[in-house]
Amino acid sequence: MNTAVAANTLNIPGSSIEYPPGFDSNIISVGGIINKAIPFIFSFAGLALLLMLIMAGFDLLTSAGDAKKLEMGKQRLTQAIIGILLIIVAYWLVQIVGIIFGVTEIQSVFK
Repeated sequence: MNTAVAANTLNIPGSSIEYPPGFDSNIISVGGIINKAIPFIFSFAGLALLLMLIMAGFDLLTSAGDAKKLEMGKQRLTQAIIGILLIIVAYWLVQIVGIIFGVTEIQSVFK
């Protein structure tokens, strides 16, 4: 018996899933969920960077000769720069590994 014909004639209830209109079927796996969450994570990181830079600038401007407050502002500025560099390096490292191993889902996160 031809298996293609048998597959067409045999209909088992519940064997296929029909998604509702507008439902993105790519989020049914852990990778799909992560791909959907990454843009929000990077947006949050950008807002955190902006907040850290504003706080560092405020500390530097209002130090008024206070060495402790000036040092705290410099540390906060350094931490913000190191943090955003780590995020950028992590993103590009994942992109490079995805290209090497041929994982196309990783490369389409921000498209």
